[in-house]
Amino acid sequence: MPEKLKLYWRLARLDRPVGWLLLLWPTLWALWIAADGHPRPAIVAIFVLGVITMRAAGCVINDIFDRDLDPLVERTRTRPLASGAVTVREALVIFFLLLTIAFGLVLLLNHETVLLAVVGAGIAASYPLAKRFTNLPQVYLGVAFSWGIPMAFTAQDSPLMPLAWWLLGTNLLWTVAYDTMYAMADRPDDLKAGIKSTAILFGRFDRVINTTLQILALINLVLIGAYLELNSMFYAGLAGATVTVLYQYRLCADRDRMQCFKAFLNNIWFGGFVFAGIVLAYT
Repeated sequence: MPEKLKLYWRLARLDRPVGWLLLLWPTLWALWIAADGHPRPAIVAIFVLGVITMRAAGCVINDIFDRDLDPLVERTRTRPLASGAVTVREALVIFFLLLTIAFGLVLLLNHETVLLAVVGAGIAASYPLAKRFTNLPQVYLGVAFSWGIPMAFTAQDSPLMPLAWWLLGTNLLWTVAYDTMYAMADRPDDLKAGIKSTAILFGRFDRVINTTLQILALINLVLIGAYLELNSMFYAGLAGATVTVLYQYRLCADRDRMQCFKAFLNNIWFGGFVFAGIVLAYT
């Protein structure tokens, strides 16, 4: 891969699949539930590609907004824009290219889903500003990372739309928890740079609040499973997700930066276990 292309690849975080997996899992939950376990392969393909593309676009616009802040944070100072390896003009071209691809994908879906996608794009593009004006940017991210859920329902003309918003709220709880772990890894630098986050807001109660949010998410998933009359395989998946919650709580025990980041990364298993439980329950 040419060196410049490698930089663009890194700018869009395509070398780091954890981000798009965290966005993909709840979207897949919704696709399977909305289609009663049998989503159309074409729609699944559109959503998978759309998730990867929109997450990449979100990373690019985030770095454009944060180009003055990223050099102040140890973990982000080597990003292509922060280090000067990529120009703002180049980043904008990449952003609009990714946005065009994502828009082309969503045009393959119905009108209601296109309208939701436009709203979702606005939420994703404005997210980077949240950390400058509110102590709850993780909540804003939670909405952005959950927006594929109602889209998954409308794309398949599902009559269960109230359930879609219930699932969105459930995913919001989980997202705030894992993104707070992510922010815990950056907390010392964020305090110096004046960046706001729930990790700073929660203070010494961060671990307790994170775990409480995850437990509430699991309770909601149990209730959703009961509402849908899913079988024991779904609850086996939730049991696996519960193990990851306990493991993450332990990882964050000393609030070590690398361990908190490791706890954040471990959340791909939470989402994966829930999805496996859903698939197996319908199978």
